[in-house]
Amino acid sequence: MNKDIYDFQLKCFLRYANIPSQSNASSKTLPSSEGQMNLAKVLANELKELGLQNVVLNDNSIVTALLKGNKSDAHSIGFVAHLDTVNVGLSDSVNPQIIKYEGKDVLLNEKENIMFKVNEHPEINDYLNDDIIFTDGTSVLGADNKAAIATIMSMLKHIIDNNIEHGDIHIAFVPDEEIGLLGAKELDLNIFSPDFAYTVDCCGIGEIVYETFNAGSATINIEGVTSHPMSAKGVLVNPILIAIDISNNFDRKETPEYTEGKEGYIWIQGIKGNQRTAELNLNIRDHDKNLYTLKKEKIKSVIEKAIKDNPMAKIDYSINDVYGNISDSIKDDKTAIDVLYTAMKNLNINPKTISMRGGTDGSALSVKGLITPNYFTGALNFHSMYEFLPISSFNRSLDMTLEVIKIVLNKS
Repeated sequence: MNKDIYDFQLKCFLRYANIPSQSNASSKTLPSSEGQMNLAKVLANELKELGLQNVVLNDNSIVTALLKGNKSDAHSIGFVAHLDTVNVGLSDSVNPQIIKYEGKDVLLNEKENIMFKVNEHPEINDYLNDDIIFTDGTSVLGADNKAAIATIMSMLKHIIDNNIEHGDIHIAFVPDEEIGLLGAKELDLNIFSPDFAYTVDCCGIGEIVYETFNAGSATINIEGVTSHPMSAKGVLVNPILIAIDISNNFDRKETPEYTEGKEGYIWIQGIKGNQRTAELNLNIRDHDKNLYTLKKEKIKSVIEKAIKDNPMAKIDYSINDVYGNISDSIKDDKTAIDVLYTAMKNLNINPKTISMRGGTDGSALSVKGLITPNYFTGALNFHSMYEFLPISSFNRSLDMTLEVIKIVLNKS
C-alpha cells in the first residue's frame, strides 16, 4: 500500500478527533449535541469533494452517500460509522498525541502528572516500538468511532484516486450510537440500501463481531405518601425504600462486575428520589434471546409484587427493547461474515471472534433486515482516558476495508 494513503488516514483522524462531538444522554433531540452536527457537515462536504453521489445530510445529522460502482454486476456493500464520542465525565476537547512505545510507562500529561502505567494496561506490550496515538489524559481519544470515519474516508479516496474496480459502495455516518444506537434506528434503508453492510467499531486488530447482546431498559416510577413523622405511622409510604426493596430482588452476582463472556445481567443504573417520588433505572442484557426474555419477565414479576405489597403507593413502569443480537438476524446467507474471515486470511491477520458485551449500530440495522457485522478499528481501552490507537493496527483496518471490497467484487 502507498504510504500516502496511510498518511491521509492519520491526518483525517487527528482532524476529526479535534471536533468535539460527545453525545448527551439527557438531551431529547437527535442529534443530542451540536458537535455531532458540526462533524456531519464536515463529512458531507468532504464526500462531495471526493465526488460521491447522493450526498445527503438530514436534520438528524445522518449523512448518507453513494460511490457508484464501476462494475454493474457486483454486490453492493455498505459501511457505517458513528459521529458521537462517549461522555464519561471527561473533557470534550481531545488533544491526541503520537508517542513511540518503548516498553515503559508513558507520560500523558506532564502538567497534571497523568501516567499510562504498563502494569495497569499490559495489552500495550503487544505494540512495543510502535507509534501510538494517546490522549493527554483528560479525555477519551475518540477512536470510537472517529478511527472508523477516517478509515472509511481513506478507503474512498484510495479507490477513487486509483480507479479501483468496485460495486456500489454506500456510506452512512450516524449520530448517538453511544446512547442507544439512535441514529442507526433512524437510518432510512430505502436510501442506505446495500446488499449487506459493516460497522467498523471497537477493539484491537483482528476482532470480528457478529454476536452482540440483546439489550433492554426498564424504568420504574414510584409515588409514595408524605407525612410528618409525628403522624407517619400507617400513613407515610417511603418511595426510596420501595425502590431499594425492588432492587434487592435481583441477584447480586448477575451484574456487570460479576459476569463475563456470554453471561447476561440486570444492571441497576440509578436510583433517585425524595420524600414523595423515586425512580429506578435498570439495564437488561443477554446474548441468549430466551434468557433475555426471562430477565424481562423477572423484572415485571418483581414490580407487580411491589405493587401488590404497597397498595398505598402508585407504581408504574416501562420495559423497552433497545437493540437485538446481530446473530439472531442471520439466516442462511452468511456472505457478509465469510468475507471478513477471507479478508483476514488474505492479509495474514489472526481473526479474533468475540461475543460483544454490548452492541453496535449493526445490532439495530440487522434487526431492521440489513445484516451488518463489525470489524476492528485497531484501538483499545475505549471509553477511557487510557484509550490508545496503535498506528500499525489502524493502517491494517484500512487494509481490511479495501480487501473486503475486493473480495465482495470477486464474489459477484
